[in-house]
Amino acid sequence: MTTTSKPIALPVTAVTCLEDRAHVERAVVLDLEAGVQRLRLGPVSALAVDRTLHAELTADHPATVLDVRITRSWTPRGPVPHAGGDSALRLRVHTLRGEQLALEQRRDRLEARRDLLGRLAADLLRDIGEGAGAGETDSARWAGELDRVDEERASCGEQLRTVEGELAAMADELGQTEWAVDASEEQPAELVGHVELTVECAAAGPVGLRLSHLTSCALWRPAYRAVLDGGSLTLETDAMVWQRTGEDWSDVRLTLSTARSALATDPPQLGEDRLTLTDRSAAERRTVGVELREEGIGDLGPAPVMGLPGVDDGGEVRVLRPPAPVSVPGDGRAHRVQLSVFSTAARSEYACSPELSPLVTRVVRFDNLAGHALLAGPVDLVRGSGFAGRGTLEFTAPGAPVELAFGSCDDHRVVRHTEETRETAGITQRSVITRTVRLHLSRFSAPGERGDLVVVLRERLPVSEVSAVEVRLRRESCSPEPDTVDAEGIVRWAVTLPPDGHRTVTLVYEISASAKVTGL
Repeated sequence: MTTTSKPIALPVTAVTCLEDRAHVERAVVLDLEAGVQRLRLGPVSALAVDRTLHAELTADHPATVLDVRITRSWTPRGPVPHAGGDSALRLRVHTLRGEQLALEQRRDRLEARRDLLGRLAADLLRDIGEGAGAGETDSARWAGELDRVDEERASCGEQLRTVEGELAAMADELGQTEWAVDASEEQPAELVGHVELTVECAAAGPVGLRLSHLTSCALWRPAYRAVLDGGSLTLETDAMVWQRTGEDWSDVRLTLSTARSALATDPPQLGEDRLTLTDRSAAERRTVGVELREEGIGDLGPAPVMGLPGVDDGGEVRVLRPPAPVSVPGDGRAHRVQLSVFSTAARSEYACSPELSPLVTRVVRFDNLAGHALLAGPVDLVRGSGFAGRGTLEFTAPGAPVELAFGSCDDHRVVRHTEETRETAGITQRSVITRTVRLHLSRFSAPGERGDLVVVLRERLPVSEVSAVEVRLRRESCSPEPDTVDAEGIVRWAVTLPPDGHRTVTLVYEISASAKVTGL
């Protein structure tokens, strides 16, 4: 068996980027000899998953892959040689280490002297105690010796503190200098992988090799840029691609997929859900318990989670491809890859939901003409005045309507006031709750501004799920009368405001409950 020791280049030709990993394909044409040969190809990313390595040979004559594996080699850190000797940084490190050693030795000597003075003071106090017990009264000599020892200990402690301060400052400077040396003069440690391929070829000649494997440290997320120009909107669909696999992807065929290969494919186990019927008590028969609660209108898509959001594909695997080969450096930074762009007519309205926010927002609606589904992701909003902010685009099927908010209007103000009254009918004992909502809408226009502006106001009515509670809109008391009321209880007005105009909108509705109802 012949062995080729010199590595053969194995470039990346195609990449399928998944939600949290990538499937890499490499292709090369090998000039093989007849018989069994062992080839060394690479270098390749050391993050390649060994069990996903797959190699195929294509040739006009029989050729078989006998074995394929990845070998990894570790190159430790090492200094870069300098033609003119050591650099100024290395000389400074050498000087600082010498000064640090001298200061450490001086600190050790001062600590030993301080310990010796402490033992001397203890011996002196013991002698004074023994002399006083024997009847000696030489207080002047004792005071002089104690003062001399205390002065020496104070002087030694001050010198020790000074040396420790100098050592701390020198350690900080030495650490910064060593970091500068590591960053500028030393090569980083490198883990490199190579592919060892053993093949058997019936005849000499060119053979095509296609090798694929999975690798980590690569992911992508959708991103968009919406440009609003009058009544036209241009939506650019991009992909933000990150990869730090240890090698660059240069002019590769990139495929973006929402497949989640790491998820289990087994269906979940079904457990028992038992329903039990019980007789109601006398108190439960006499009363009907109700409560007011917030309910979100149902929508498709997964529930939001904290952290880096995943790719919302509507429950079906989506595949997107850029129109041309792309290059993604392996620096771990975000790189924007354009997928598609389209322009379409857009319908704009100024909308406000005062119960949720007092701001009037410009909402743009258009149809998805991208030719593919729009995955959920952030949108850079651009108007005639420039960058207007960032919004969020929900999952949208091809041809489905899209709704985007292009920021609030600072020249509008909405103030909301609510009133509530309760009364009980004498005969039926039904409780009636009357709620009045007043919306004060104002427009502050610049000098010389002309033209009316239509603002769409939306309020909501409670929706009853039981026959014992009824909700009725008092249209005769509303001012003006609502334009529409949908099945979810959303009340809508289209209010026309002239420059510097003011309008007040009033909504009145009743909640009627029988005497058996509790909880309102």
